Amino acid sequence: MTTQLSTLYLGKTGLSVSEIALGTWRFGHENDIGETQVNQDRASALLDRYASYGGNFIDTANVYGGGLSESYIGSWLNERDRSKYVLASKIYWPTGADPNASGLHRRNIRDQIEAILRRLKTTYLDILYVHRWDEHTAVESVMRSLSGLVDDGKVDHLGTSTSLPDAWRVARANEYAQTAGLEPFRVAQPQYNLVTRQVENNYLPMCKAYDLAVVPWSPLAGGFLTGKYTRADPIPSGSRAAGDEYFSDRYLTQKNFDVLEVVENISNETGYSILNLSLGWLLQQEQVVSPIIGPRTPQQLDQDIECVNLNLTENHLAKLNAASSGH
Repeated sequence: MTTQLSTLYLGKTGLSVSEIALGTWRFGHENDIGETQVNQDRASALLDRYASYGGNFIDTANVYGGGLSESYIGSWLNERDRSKYVLASKIYWPTGADPNASGLHRRNIRDQIEAILRRLKTTYLDILYVHRWDEHTAVESVMRSLSGLVDDGKVDHLGTSTSLPDAWRVARANEYAQTAGLEPFRVAQPQYNLVTRQVENNYLPMCKAYDLAVVPWSPLAGGFLTGKYTRADPIPSGSRAAGDEYFSDRYLTQKNFDVLEVVENISNETGYSILNLSLGWLLQQEQVVSPIIGPRTPQQLDQDIECVNLNLTENHLAKLNAASSGH
């Protein structure tokens, strides 16, 4: 295996992370008919393959697979040198029937970090993200509670993940943290890809102003940018779009297919896959540190990793930027 992932500094955290992060939301996740997308054996195989490329940046969340994602990672890490890996997890979404087992209030933050560390079989977490914003908990309370985890040595750095480019929320939180002498957010995890570029308007400039590292999720737009969807056959049998109305409404638009057509033309010209061109474009964005991929199999991971070997010309990048501008 000749390809080895390079490392980059994760903003101002001082950590060095792989240029591609391994997302594990499929680990332990059951589909609508009760099938587990990635069981423990396959999860271990994916982690082994990722590590063989020199990968060190593993992304999970307390709700992925109902906690199984973290447990699978913890079992795998238990036989390895934990210090060689950068682990990131997230909190916010409900983890049980208890109405207080969700959100970013103090009790849930304390409870969830203990559960996360227990499942991961580690004494500390490199990065803890807030998975979404909590409208019912004061930002002052959130930042004090999170900063307390850093003071206690249970978390090294704080991050924020979002499906909306809500730059003002991050700015407000960091301004308060800095004024109060608390730990600010150091990493941002927005949704960002060739057909989802809203973050470029205000969110990315905010990240630059506050020195937040950018670690995008959904770099392939939920699979739309893999090449499996076409105008002629927009909803292939067995695809995600076949059973996900939100996905169809969000991604299967004529505007997005216009972008995909440009990617296909460049693919035909260069021989690079649509998938790799889409990931390669994201890697070329100035503020992006490490896109998070979410393969189901080691073979898919191999295909994703190929993107680091692309040699896109300025002309190719200009065509992709022009086609997807305004998305």
